[in-house]
Amino acid sequence: MVLIFLLVLLAAPVSGQDYSRLRIIAFGAHPDDCDSKAGGLAAKYAAAGHLVKFVSVTNGDAGHYEQGGGVLAKHRRAEAQEAGRRIGIEYEVLDNHDGELLPTLEVRRQIIREIRQWRADVVLAPRPNDYHPDHRYTGVLVQDASFMVTVPNVVTDAPALRKNPVFLYFSDRFTRPQPFRPDIVVAIDDVFEKKVAMLDAHVSQMYEWLPWLDGTLDQVPKEPAARKKWLAEQRSSRALPEWKQALEKWYGAQAASVQHAEAFEITEYGRQPDEAEIRKLVPFFPAQ
Repeated sequence: MVLIFLLVLLAAPVSGQDYSRLRIIAFGAHPDDCDSKAGGLAAKYAAAGHLVKFVSVTNGDAGHYEQGGGVLAKHRRAEAQEAGRRIGIEYEVLDNHDGELLPTLEVRRQIIREIRQWRADVVLAPRPNDYHPDHRYTGVLVQDASFMVTVPNVVTDAPALRKNPVFLYFSDRFTRPQPFRPDIVVAIDDVFEKKVAMLDAHVSQMYEWLPWLDGTLDQVPKEPAARKKWLAEQRSSRALPEWKQALEKWYGAQAASVQHAEAFEITEYGRQPDEAEIRKLVPFFPAQ
């Protein structure tokens, strides 16, 4: 019991916070989900010396038109780890089946454990409304874990956090029950090529599965450089018009020159940061 108590104390500081080396964890339903929604943000954190981890809640063993099962899962795990290597972050793939994810207690415990073990300052995940059930349930699972990460008697093998992280949603296009709200918009022009490099590592998805779904498989170039250029055009991460007001809030006059961006919504779960803390947790905005 004494050992457990000491571990809990060490899990996070009781008061104050060290913003000099932040710890960021993002959850996606599948390998490549986090890269698409927050690859630029992750690259910026990593380049600044902060610690970032991407977690795929499923192993991706159903997302292809030819491969499947254990062979595909192994393939996609290797792609994810290569994507993480390219920008200097950790990438973990949990062994839950693609297309079969449910918000069970077992998986909730996995999420709680991941957040605690990473000692996260910021947690990112999809909103719980999406076309894909795995995406929806990943959002639900992270929501359900958001308070429980601070409860010592839950998942007792991983010390509870003493301070709740800030939880952010990835952007999406869905409007019901309510549209995405761009609370934080981060310009990624300086790391856009790094984001494309991450996506390029997910060969089975970016150049095979997703084009097959879209009916554009015959348009994917064969030559690597041309293929990567095509990918940059397909996954441009353009700053959307509806993000303009938020961009101007965070970047002032510089907002007009931003081409590529990623946006995030502060959830109602976890710690509620004020603007001053947001600027410390997302230290990429120009000085006021």
